[in-house]
Amino acid sequence: MKPHLSEQLTIFASIIKWSVYASVVGILSGCGTALFLKLLSAGRAFSGEHLPYQIFLPAAMLVSSALVRYLAPDAAGHGTEKVIEAVHQRMGRIQFKVVPVKLMATIVTLASGGSAGKEGPCAQIGAGLASVCGGLLRLPDVDRRKLVICGISAGFSTVFGTPIAGALFGLEVLVLGQMMYEVLFPSFVAGIVGYHVATMLGVTYPHYPQINISQINGVLFFEMLLLGIWCGVIALNFVKLLHIVQKLMDRFTWCWVDKAFTGGVYLVFIGMFVSKDYLGLGLDSIEAGLRGESLSAGAFFWKSLATSITLGCGGSGGVLTPVFFIGTAAGNLFATLFQPHNMALFSAVGMVAMLAAAANTPISASIMAMELFGSSLGPYAAVACMASFLIVGYNSVYPSQLLGIQKSASLSAPTGSQLGDIDYATVVPREKSLLLFLQNRYRKLGERKRKRNKDSELDIK
Repeated sequence: MKPHLSEQLTIFASIIKWSVYASVVGILSGCGTALFLKLLSAGRAFSGEHLPYQIFLPAAMLVSSALVRYLAPDAAGHGTEKVIEAVHQRMGRIQFKVVPVKLMATIVTLASGGSAGKEGPCAQIGAGLASVCGGLLRLPDVDRRKLVICGISAGFSTVFGTPIAGALFGLEVLVLGQMMYEVLFPSFVAGIVGYHVATMLGVTYPHYPQINISQINGVLFFEMLLLGIWCGVIALNFVKLLHIVQKLMDRFTWCWVDKAFTGGVYLVFIGMFVSKDYLGLGLDSIEAGLRGESLSAGAFFWKSLATSITLGCGGSGGVLTPVFFIGTAAGNLFATLFQPHNMALFSAVGMVAMLAAAANTPISASIMAMELFGSSLGPYAAVACMASFLIVGYNSVYPSQLLGIQKSASLSAPTGSQLGDIDYATVVPREKSLLLFLQNRYRKLGERKRKRNKDSELDIK
Protein backbone atom coordinates (compact mmCIF):
# COMPACT_ATOMS: atom_id res chain seq x y z
CA MET A 1 0.00 0.00 0.00
CA LYS A 2 1.30 3.48 -0.87
CA PRO A 3 2.42 5.53 2.14
CA HIS A 4 0.09 8.48 1.48
CA LEU A 5 -2.91 6.14 1.09
CA SER A 6 -2.04 4.44 4.36
CA GLU A 7 -1.93 7.84 6.06
CA GLN A 8 -5.39 8.84 4.80
CA LEU A 9 -6.95 5.50 5.73
CA THR A 10 -5.52 5.74 9.25
CA ILE A 11 -6.93 9.25 9.67
CA PHE A 12 -10.29 8.09 8.27
CA ALA A 13 -10.41 5.25 10.80
CA SER A 14 -9.56 7.71 13.60
CA ILE A 15 -12.42 10.00 12.50
CA ILE A 16 -14.89 7.08 12.59
CA LYS A 17 -13.61 5.91 15.98
CA TRP A 18 -13.86 9.29 17.69
CA SER A 19 -17.16 10.11 16.02
CA VAL A 20 -18.63 7.02 17.67
CA TYR A 21 -16.99 7.61 21.06
CA ALA A 22 -17.87 11.32 21.12
CA SER A 23 -21.47 10.65 20.04
CA VAL A 24 -21.91 8.20 22.92
CA VAL A 25 -20.52 10.79 25.35
CA GLY A 26 -22.78 13.47 23.83
CA ILE A 27 -25.86 11.27 24.27
CA LEU A 28 -24.97 10.46 27.89
CA SER A 29 -24.22 14.11 28.68
CA GLY A 30 -27.40 15.31 26.99
CA CYS A 31 -29.51 12.87 28.98
CA GLY A 32 -27.72 13.62 32.26
CA THR A 33 -27.94 17.39 31.78
CA ALA A 34 -31.62 17.21 30.79
CA LEU A 35 -32.40 15.22 33.96
CA PHE A 36 -30.49 17.68 36.13
CA LEU A 37 -32.11 20.78 34.59
CA LYS A 38 -35.62 19.33 34.89
CA LEU A 39 -35.07 18.37 38.56
CA LEU A 40 -33.58 21.79 39.25
CA SER A 41 -36.55 23.52 37.60
CA ALA A 42 -38.97 21.43 39.66
CA GLY A 43 -37.05 22.16 42.87
CA ARG A 44 -36.95 25.90 42.24
CA ALA A 45 -40.64 25.97 41.33
CA PHE A 46 -41.58 24.08 44.52
CA SER A 47 -39.49 26.28 46.80
CA GLY A 48 -40.67 29.44 45.09
CA GLU A 49 -44.35 28.56 45.43
CA HIS A 50 -44.47 26.76 48.79
CA LEU A 51 -41.48 27.89 50.86
CA PRO A 52 -40.09 31.26 51.99
CA TYR A 53 -36.76 29.86 50.86
CA GLN A 54 -34.44 32.40 52.48
CA ILE A 55 -35.32 31.04 55.92
CA PHE A 56 -34.14 27.56 54.94
CA LEU A 57 -30.76 28.65 53.56
CA PRO A 58 -28.73 27.69 56.68
CA ALA A 59 -30.32 24.23 56.71
CA ALA A 60 -29.79 23.85 52.96
CA MET A 61 -26.11 24.74 53.25
CA LEU A 62 -25.79 22.10 55.98
CA VAL A 63 -27.47 19.45 53.81
CA SER A 64 -25.38 20.31 50.74
CA SER A 65 -22.13 20.26 52.75
CA ALA A 66 -23.04 16.96 54.40
CA LEU A 67 -23.87 15.27 51.08
CA VAL A 68 -20.51 16.23 49.61
CA ARG A 69 -18.45 15.65 52.73
CA TYR A 70 -19.70 12.15 53.50
CA LEU A 71 -20.66 10.76 50.09
CA ALA A 72 -18.29 12.27 47.50
CA PRO A 73 -15.61 14.81 48.57
CA ASP A 74 -14.59 15.23 44.90
CA ALA A 75 -17.96 16.89 44.31
CA ALA A 76 -16.95 19.86 46.49
CA GLY A 77 -16.77 23.41 45.15
CA HIS A 78 -18.10 24.54 41.82
CA GLY A 79 -17.65 21.36 39.79
CA THR A 80 -15.58 22.51 36.84
CA GLU A 81 -12.55 23.07 39.08
CA LYS A 82 -12.54 19.40 40.15
CA VAL A 83 -12.93 18.23 36.55
CA ILE A 84 -9.94 20.31 35.40
CA GLU A 85 -7.96 18.85 38.29
CA ALA A 86 -8.95 15.31 37.24
CA VAL A 87 -7.84 15.93 33.64
CA HIS A 88 -4.43 17.28 34.63
CA GLN A 89 -3.62 15.10 37.64
CA ARG A 90 -5.52 11.81 37.28
CA MET A 91 -5.75 11.29 33.50
CA GLY A 92 -9.48 11.97 33.69
CA ARG A 93 -10.36 9.37 36.32
CA ILE A 94 -13.57 10.42 38.08
CA GLN A 95 -15.62 8.26 40.42
CA PHE A 96 -19.21 7.68 39.29
CA LYS A 97 -20.66 8.56 42.71
CA VAL A 98 -19.61 12.16 42.10
CA VAL A 99 -22.35 12.53 39.46
CA PRO A 100 -25.49 11.89 41.58
CA VAL A 101 -24.03 13.58 44.67
CA LYS A 102 -23.14 16.73 42.74
CA LEU A 103 -26.59 16.73 41.13
CA MET A 104 -28.45 16.51 44.44
CA ALA A 105 -26.20 18.93 46.36
CA THR A 106 -26.55 21.56 43.66
CA ILE A 107 -30.34 21.24 43.51
CA VAL A 108 -30.52 21.68 47.29
CA THR A 109 -28.26 24.76 47.11
CA LEU A 110 -30.00 26.51 44.20
CA ALA A 111 -33.58 25.60 45.10
CA SER A 112 -33.10 27.11 48.56
CA GLY A 113 -31.69 30.36 47.18
CA GLY A 114 -27.94 29.78 47.24
CA SER A 115 -26.06 31.97 44.76
CA ALA A 116 -24.29 29.61 42.35
CA GLY A 117 -24.52 28.36 38.77
CA LYS A 118 -25.81 25.30 36.99
CA GLU A 119 -22.94 24.76 34.49
CA GLY A 120 -20.45 23.24 36.97
CA PRO A 121 -22.64 20.22 37.76
CA CYS A 122 -23.34 19.73 34.03
CA ALA A 123 -19.62 19.69 33.26
CA GLN A 124 -19.06 17.26 36.12
CA ILE A 125 -21.97 15.07 34.98
CA GLY A 126 -20.64 14.95 31.40
CA ALA A 127 -17.05 14.31 32.51
CA GLY A 128 -18.07 11.72 35.12
CA LEU A 129 -20.21 9.73 32.68
CA ALA A 130 -17.42 9.92 30.07
CA SER A 131 -14.91 8.60 32.60
CA VAL A 132 -17.18 5.69 33.49
CA CYS A 133 -17.73 4.99 29.80
CA GLY A 134 -13.97 4.97 29.21
CA GLY A 135 -13.52 2.51 32.06
CA LEU A 136 -16.20 0.14 30.73
CA LEU A 137 -14.57 0.24 27.28
CA ARG A 138 -11.15 -0.39 28.90
CA LEU A 139 -9.62 2.52 27.04
CA PRO A 140 -5.99 3.48 27.67
CA ASP A 141 -5.43 6.48 29.92
CA VAL A 142 -4.73 8.83 27.00
CA ASP A 143 -8.02 7.98 25.29
CA ARG A 144 -9.95 8.10 28.57
CA ARG A 145 -8.58 11.60 29.15
CA LYS A 146 -9.74 12.67 25.67
CA LEU A 147 -13.16 11.20 26.35
CA VAL A 148 -13.46 13.13 29.62
CA ILE A 149 -12.57 16.37 27.83
CA CYS A 150 -15.35 15.58 25.35
CA GLY A 151 -17.69 15.18 28.34
CA ILE A 152 -16.70 18.62 29.65
CA SER A 153 -17.43 20.18 26.26
CA ALA A 154 -20.75 18.36 25.98
CA GLY A 155 -21.75 19.50 29.47
CA PHE A 156 -21.06 23.15 28.69
CA SER A 157 -22.75 22.96 25.28
CA THR A 158 -25.94 21.50 26.72
CA VAL A 159 -26.25 23.87 29.67
CA PHE A 160 -25.38 27.07 27.75
CA GLY A 161 -27.37 26.18 24.63
CA THR A 162 -24.34 27.20 22.54
CA PRO A 163 -22.87 24.04 20.95
CA ILE A 164 -19.86 25.69 19.28
CA ALA A 165 -18.84 28.04 22.10
CA GLY A 166 -19.54 25.35 24.70
CA ALA A 167 -17.36 22.80 22.94
CA LEU A 168 -14.52 25.31 22.61
CA PHE A 169 -14.90 26.40 26.23
CA GLY A 170 -14.35 22.83 27.40
CA LEU A 171 -10.96 22.85 25.64
CA GLU A 172 -9.89 26.44 26.26
CA VAL A 173 -10.55 26.35 30.00
CA LEU A 174 -8.00 23.58 30.66
CA VAL A 175 -4.79 25.50 29.87
CA LEU A 176 -4.47 29.29 29.74
CA GLY A 177 -3.35 30.24 26.23
CA GLN A 178 -3.26 26.76 24.71
CA MET A 179 -5.83 24.45 23.17
CA MET A 180 -5.62 20.68 22.75
CA TYR A 181 -6.23 20.43 19.02
CA GLU A 182 -6.08 16.64 19.09
CA VAL A 183 -9.41 16.68 21.00
CA LEU A 184 -11.01 19.46 18.94
CA PHE A 185 -12.95 17.24 16.52
CA PRO A 186 -14.46 14.85 19.10
CA SER A 187 -15.28 17.77 21.40
CA PHE A 188 -17.31 19.42 18.65
CA VAL A 189 -19.11 16.15 17.94
CA ALA A 190 -19.87 15.56 21.63
CA GLY A 191 -21.04 19.14 22.15
CA ILE A 192 -23.34 19.23 19.13
CA VAL A 193 -24.81 15.77 19.85
CA GLY A 194 -25.31 16.61 23.53
CA TYR A 195 -27.06 19.88 22.67
CA HIS A 196 -29.49 18.20 20.25
CA VAL A 197 -30.22 15.33 22.65
CA ALA A 198 -31.03 17.82 25.41
CA THR A 199 -33.39 19.81 23.15
CA MET A 200 -35.09 16.58 22.05
CA LEU A 201 -35.68 15.76 25.73
CA GLY A 202 -37.46 19.07 26.27
CA VAL A 203 -34.69 21.37 27.53
CA THR A 204 -35.34 24.94 26.43
CA TYR A 205 -32.92 27.85 26.33
CA PRO A 206 -33.56 31.60 26.65
CA HIS A 207 -33.67 33.51 23.38
CA TYR A 208 -31.97 36.85 23.86
CA PRO A 209 -32.68 39.86 21.62
CA GLN A 210 -30.41 39.97 18.56
CA ILE A 211 -28.18 43.04 18.47
CA ASN A 212 -27.63 44.46 14.98
CA ILE A 213 -24.77 46.89 14.33
CA SER A 214 -24.86 48.14 10.75
CA GLN A 215 -21.23 49.20 10.36
CA ILE A 216 -17.94 49.38 12.22
CA ASN A 217 -17.93 52.45 14.45
CA GLY A 218 -14.55 53.75 15.64
CA VAL A 219 -15.92 55.48 18.74
CA LEU A 220 -17.96 52.43 19.75
CA PHE A 221 -14.92 50.22 19.14
CA PHE A 222 -12.87 52.35 21.58
CA GLU A 223 -15.69 52.24 24.14
CA MET A 224 -15.71 48.45 23.90
CA LEU A 225 -11.98 48.45 24.65
CA LEU A 226 -12.66 50.49 27.79
CA LEU A 227 -15.55 48.17 28.69
CA GLY A 228 -13.21 45.18 28.39
CA ILE A 229 -10.72 46.80 30.77
CA TRP A 230 -13.54 47.59 33.19
CA CYS A 231 -14.82 43.99 33.10
CA GLY A 232 -11.28 42.67 33.59
CA VAL A 233 -10.96 44.73 36.79
CA ILE A 234 -14.37 43.50 38.01
CA ALA A 235 -13.37 39.89 37.23
CA LEU A 236 -10.09 40.31 39.12
CA ASN A 237 -11.96 41.60 42.17
CA PHE A 238 -14.42 38.70 41.96
CA VAL A 239 -11.63 36.10 41.85
CA LYS A 240 -9.89 37.75 44.82
CA LEU A 241 -13.19 37.95 46.75
CA LEU A 242 -13.80 34.22 46.23
CA HIS A 243 -10.41 33.43 47.79
CA ILE A 244 -10.74 35.97 50.62
CA VAL A 245 -14.20 34.77 51.70
CA GLN A 246 -13.03 31.14 51.58
CA LYS A 247 -10.09 31.94 53.88
CA LEU A 248 -12.24 33.98 56.25
CA MET A 249 -14.84 31.23 56.50
CA ASP A 250 -12.11 28.68 57.26
CA ARG A 251 -10.44 30.97 59.80
CA PHE A 252 -13.40 32.19 61.83
CA THR A 253 -15.50 29.01 62.00
CA TRP A 254 -14.84 25.96 64.13
CA CYS A 255 -16.00 23.13 61.89
CA TRP A 256 -17.86 22.46 58.62
CA VAL A 257 -21.26 22.55 60.39
CA ASP A 258 -20.59 25.97 61.85
CA LYS A 259 -19.25 27.24 58.53
CA ALA A 260 -22.27 26.04 56.55
CA PHE A 261 -24.79 27.45 59.03
CA THR A 262 -22.99 30.79 59.33
CA GLY A 263 -22.78 31.19 55.55
CA GLY A 264 -26.50 30.44 55.25
CA VAL A 265 -27.30 33.12 57.83
CA TYR A 266 -25.22 35.69 55.91
CA LEU A 267 -27.17 34.85 52.75
CA VAL A 268 -30.46 35.30 54.62
CA PHE A 269 -29.31 38.79 55.64
CA ILE A 270 -28.48 39.68 52.02
CA GLY A 271 -31.90 38.48 50.87
CA MET A 272 -33.75 40.32 53.64
CA PHE A 273 -31.86 43.61 53.85
CA VAL A 274 -30.38 44.07 50.35
CA SER A 275 -32.39 42.19 47.70
CA LYS A 276 -33.60 38.72 46.84
CA ASP A 277 -32.33 39.32 43.30
CA TYR A 278 -28.81 38.37 44.37
CA LEU A 279 -29.85 34.90 45.56
CA GLY A 280 -30.39 31.85 43.35
CA LEU A 281 -29.41 31.84 39.69
CA GLY A 282 -30.39 35.45 39.05
CA LEU A 283 -31.64 34.73 35.52
CA ASP A 284 -34.39 37.36 35.71
CA SER A 285 -31.84 40.11 36.35
CA ILE A 286 -29.63 38.89 33.50
CA GLU A 287 -32.55 38.91 31.08
CA ALA A 288 -33.65 42.35 32.27
CA GLY A 289 -30.18 43.78 31.64
CA LEU A 290 -30.02 42.22 28.20
CA ARG A 291 -33.39 43.78 27.35
CA GLY A 292 -31.89 47.19 28.09
CA GLU A 293 -33.38 47.74 31.54
CA SER A 294 -31.31 49.48 34.20
CA LEU A 295 -29.92 47.37 37.07
CA SER A 296 -28.82 48.51 40.51
CA ALA A 297 -25.40 50.19 40.56
CA GLY A 298 -24.14 47.77 43.21
CA ALA A 299 -25.58 44.64 41.62
CA PHE A 300 -22.21 43.25 40.50
CA PHE A 301 -20.76 43.64 44.04
CA TRP A 302 -23.67 42.04 45.90
CA LYS A 303 -23.83 39.11 43.48
CA SER A 304 -20.07 38.61 43.85
CA LEU A 305 -20.41 38.60 47.64
CA ALA A 306 -23.42 36.27 47.70
CA THR A 307 -21.66 33.80 45.37
CA SER A 308 -18.45 33.90 47.38
CA ILE A 309 -20.35 33.17 50.60
CA THR A 310 -22.38 30.35 49.02
CA LEU A 311 -19.33 28.53 47.66
CA GLY A 312 -17.15 29.42 50.64
CA CYS A 313 -19.51 27.93 53.22
CA GLY A 314 -19.94 24.60 51.44
CA GLY A 315 -22.74 25.24 48.97
CA SER A 316 -22.61 23.34 45.69
CA GLY A 317 -22.94 24.71 42.17
CA GLY A 318 -21.13 26.34 39.32
CA VAL A 319 -19.61 29.79 39.11
CA LEU A 320 -20.31 30.87 35.51
CA THR A 321 -23.99 31.79 35.87
CA PRO A 322 -22.98 34.29 38.59
CA VAL A 323 -20.20 35.42 36.23
CA PHE A 324 -22.85 36.14 33.59
CA PHE A 325 -24.87 38.12 36.15
CA ILE A 326 -21.83 40.12 37.30
CA GLY A 327 -20.73 40.82 33.72
CA THR A 328 -24.22 41.93 32.68
CA ALA A 329 -24.44 44.22 35.72
CA ALA A 330 -20.94 45.62 35.08
CA GLY A 331 -21.75 46.37 31.43
CA ASN A 332 -25.09 47.82 32.48
CA LEU A 333 -23.41 50.21 34.93
CA PHE A 334 -20.82 51.22 32.32
CA ALA A 335 -23.62 52.04 29.88
CA THR A 336 -25.50 54.01 32.53
CA LEU A 337 -22.46 56.24 32.98
CA PHE A 338 -21.41 56.66 29.34
CA GLN A 339 -24.00 55.26 26.87
CA PRO A 340 -27.50 55.10 28.42
CA HIS A 341 -29.14 54.55 25.03
CA ASN A 342 -27.00 51.41 24.40
CA MET A 343 -27.82 49.58 27.65
CA ALA A 344 -28.59 46.20 26.01
CA LEU A 345 -25.45 46.28 23.85
CA PHE A 346 -23.09 47.04 26.73
CA SER A 347 -24.82 44.54 29.02
CA ALA A 348 -24.40 41.78 26.41
CA VAL A 349 -20.74 42.54 25.75
CA GLY A 350 -20.11 42.89 29.50
CA MET A 351 -21.52 39.40 30.05
CA VAL A 352 -19.13 37.68 27.63
CA ALA A 353 -16.16 39.90 28.53
CA MET A 354 -16.56 38.90 32.16
CA LEU A 355 -16.58 35.24 31.11
CA ALA A 356 -13.40 35.76 29.05
CA ALA A 357 -11.61 37.32 32.03
CA ALA A 358 -12.84 35.14 34.90
CA ALA A 359 -12.20 31.85 33.07
CA ASN A 360 -9.37 32.99 30.74
CA THR A 361 -11.38 31.90 27.67
CA PRO A 362 -11.51 34.84 25.22
CA ILE A 363 -12.08 32.77 22.06
CA SER A 364 -15.09 30.80 23.27
CA ALA A 365 -16.52 33.94 24.94
CA SER A 366 -16.31 35.86 21.65
CA ILE A 367 -18.01 33.03 19.76
CA MET A 368 -20.67 32.78 22.45
CA ALA A 369 -21.49 36.46 21.88
CA MET A 370 -22.20 35.73 18.22
CA GLU A 371 -24.22 32.58 18.98
CA LEU A 372 -26.38 34.38 21.55
CA PHE A 373 -26.69 37.93 20.22
CA GLY A 374 -25.91 37.84 16.50
CA SER A 375 -22.81 37.85 14.30
CA SER A 376 -22.61 41.65 13.96
CA LEU A 377 -21.58 41.85 17.60
CA GLY A 378 -18.48 39.74 16.89
CA PRO A 379 -15.81 42.44 16.34
CA TYR A 380 -16.86 44.44 19.40
CA ALA A 381 -17.19 41.42 21.65
CA ALA A 382 -13.78 40.14 20.53
CA VAL A 383 -11.90 43.33 21.44
CA ALA A 384 -13.67 43.56 24.81
CA CYS A 385 -13.00 39.89 25.57
CA MET A 386 -9.30 40.15 24.70
CA ALA A 387 -8.87 43.31 26.77
CA SER A 388 -10.56 41.77 29.81
CA PHE A 389 -8.59 38.52 29.36
CA LEU A 390 -5.31 40.44 29.46
CA ILE A 391 -6.18 42.83 32.29
CA VAL A 392 -7.16 40.04 34.72
CA GLY A 393 -3.56 38.76 34.57
CA TYR A 394 -2.72 35.30 35.91
CA ASN A 395 -5.91 34.93 37.95
CA SER A 396 -8.87 32.64 37.39
CA VAL A 397 -12.00 31.27 39.04
CA TYR A 398 -10.40 27.89 38.26
CA PRO A 399 -7.13 27.63 40.27
CA SER A 400 -6.32 24.23 38.67
CA GLN A 401 -6.00 25.87 35.24
CA LEU A 402 -2.45 25.49 33.89
CA LEU A 403 -0.44 28.42 32.59
CA GLY A 404 0.49 27.89 28.94
CA ILE A 405 1.66 31.34 27.83
CA GLN A 406 2.92 34.65 29.16
CA LYS A 407 0.33 37.40 28.79
CA SER A 408 3.05 40.00 28.38
CA ALA A 409 6.72 39.96 27.38
CA SER A 410 7.36 42.21 30.37
CA LEU A 411 5.95 39.67 32.85
CA SER A 412 7.30 36.29 33.85
CA ALA A 413 5.36 33.49 35.53
CA PRO A 414 6.25 29.77 35.71
CA THR A 415 4.72 28.17 32.62
CA GLY A 416 3.06 24.82 33.36
CA SER A 417 2.13 25.80 36.92
CA GLN A 418 -1.41 25.90 38.25
CA LEU A 419 -2.77 29.44 38.40
CA GLY A 420 -3.67 28.89 42.04
CA ASP A 421 0.02 28.41 42.84
CA ILE A 422 1.08 31.71 41.23
CA ASP A 423 0.97 34.56 43.75
CA TYR A 424 2.04 37.16 41.20
CA ALA A 425 4.03 37.47 37.99
CA THR A 426 7.54 38.90 38.12
CA VAL A 427 8.11 42.09 36.16
CA VAL A 428 10.93 41.64 33.65
CA PRO A 429 13.28 44.68 33.62
CA ARG A 430 12.84 46.79 30.51
CA GLU A 431 16.47 46.31 29.48
CA LYS A 432 16.22 42.55 29.84
CA SER A 433 12.91 42.48 27.98
CA LEU A 434 14.43 44.50 25.12
CA LEU A 435 17.52 42.29 25.10
CA LEU A 436 15.38 39.14 24.85
CA PHE A 437 13.44 40.70 21.97
CA LEU A 438 16.64 41.57 20.09
CA GLN A 439 18.10 38.10 20.72
CA ASN A 440 14.99 36.40 19.37
CA ARG A 441 14.92 38.78 16.40
CA TYR A 442 18.60 38.09 15.60
CA ARG A 443 18.04 34.33 15.89
CA LYS A 444 15.10 34.42 13.46
CA LEU A 445 17.09 36.52 10.96
CA GLY A 446 19.95 34.02 11.19
CA GLU A 447 17.59 31.12 10.54
CA ARG A 448 16.15 32.85 7.48
CA LYS A 449 19.65 33.59 6.13
CA ARG A 450 20.75 29.96 6.57
CA LYS A 451 17.57 28.79 4.84
CA ARG A 452 18.19 31.13 1.89
CA ASN A 453 21.80 29.92 1.60
CA LYS A 454 20.65 26.30 1.67
CA ASP A 455 18.04 26.97 -1.02
CA SER A 456 20.71 28.68 -3.17
CA GLU A 457 23.04 25.69 -2.86
CA LEU A 458 20.25 23.35 -3.94
CA ASP A 459 19.51 25.54 -6.99
CA ILE A 460 23.19 25.47 -8.02
CA LYS A 461 23.32 21.70 -7.72
